[in-house]
Amino acid sequence: MTSPVQIKNDYQPFVKWVGGKRGLLSQIIPLLPRNFNNYFEPFVGGGALFFELCKMGLLKNKEVYLFDINAELINAYTVVKKHPNQLINELENFKINHSKEFYYEVRSWDRENDFLQRSDIQRASRFIYLNKTCFNGLYRVNKNNQNNVPMGSYKNPNICDYSVILSASTALQNANILNASYKEVLKYACKNDLVYFDPPYYPLTQTASFTSYSEFEFLEKEQIELYEIFKSLSEKGCNVLHSNSDTEFIKNLYEEFEIKEIFANRFINSKSSERGKISEIIVRNENVYNF
Repeated sequence: MTSPVQIKNDYQPFVKWVGGKRGLLSQIIPLLPRNFNNYFEPFVGGGALFFELCKMGLLKNKEVYLFDINAELINAYTVVKKHPNQLINELENFKINHSKEFYYEVRSWDRENDFLQRSDIQRASRFIYLNKTCFNGLYRVNKNNQNNVPMGSYKNPNICDYSVILSASTALQNANILNASYKEVLKYACKNDLVYFDPPYYPLTQTASFTSYSEFEFLEKEQIELYEIFKSLSEKGCNVLHSNSDTEFIKNLYEEFEIKEIFANRFINSKSSERGKISEIIVRNENVYNF
């Protein structure tokens, strides 16, 4: 058992996530409604906005629903919530054994027939370990839903961050964590609830598509389906916000709603010259009234 660690309410994501919103929170927070009932993140990813709202005390006494179709991510959230100390102990073992050979051995677990028979804690530890040691914190799978991200070149990766895991566990105690499609939000969200969609972005170019956070693609057809859910929630009287790429396809799709341009840093690119500021958009419906 690890020694006790002081838990601070400095809530933050316990995994890195491509497209995560930590760097955009100062632009997103002012776009939220002043008052709302329950809170939903149907594509939770790293959960940056959720953790920030917890830190600000804006989710106190509210029902929270965090969805994602990525079963390994949701398992990690559940283990952080329910078994943080056991997770920390297991991650300590991963940290001790970390090497190139160990990385690729652990990555290969999901190619074994008994992968899903491993304990939830083992799978969550694997997920976090790969996230902290792989190239750029990327999560990518092939068509067989097998992780295929190469090892990164970190000299001293922070594989087991006690305080982050324990504080995240505290934040998650009142959250409903669901391995489900974003479409399930229609079953739960009601008038005056706040729903924040942060899906895989529509690609800026045909060669820029990176949507394989699960074995399911998220391209034009899926973006249109998401639009229909957005519209249905708006008609129910929900406060709905949606982050996406600044493309004509997305702006035309949501043309009857309010669209706000924001600016993000792009870090995931093989060419350093093509990293830097890039415009994105936030779409919101008329129920979110403090633009």
